[in-house]
Amino acid sequence: MRHRKSGRKLKRTASHRRATLAALSTALLRHKRITTTVAKAKETRMVVEKLITRAKNAFAKADAPALGVHARREVGRLIKDREVIGELFGTIAPKVAGRAGGYTRIVKLGQRYGDGAEMAVIELVDFNAGQELAEKKPAAPKAKKQPRRTPSKKKTAGSPPPAAESAAAGKKEPPADAGAKGPR
Repeated sequence: MRHRKSGRKLKRTASHRRATLAALSTALLRHKRITTTVAKAKETRMVVEKLITRAKNAFAKADAPALGVHARREVGRLIKDREVIGELFGTIAPKVAGRAGGYTRIVKLGQRYGDGAEMAVIELVDFNAGQELAEKKPAAPKAKKQPRRTPSKKKTAGSPPPAAESAAAGKKEPPADAGAKGPR
């Protein structure tokens, strides 16, 4: 029985699981949105929310610089990329300062084609990358498409009517040299 045992094992050893969650967390904080399986997304959410809360609390107490250094070092134990740590404390923490929690959103996508695994997108709520792109680039008015039709054959005065054309195409003319030899 698994009473009072939280978290998913993800079919990994403890060190492999920690490395996987660290990589997913780094990718989420860098790109603001990633696609993964539902189980990994739910585990990543637990890790990332704690990291963002730590950064937000350090940002709120800006008068104590030692707290900020300690928070950066604690986050640095899991996130090894200094640019991502800088972005977390410089961009993400100020943006979520007024939010009480729930910094991430998980949207289920359906099953993966290869193995049928349930897929999901995990994203930071205050950073809607898809909506920002839509706001930056307004939709251009679409030009009317011309229907694809074969060009109609124009009737000329000297050509026979269509029925006569099909009858003439049905008759076979003997080759010109066939009558030249004559009967034997």
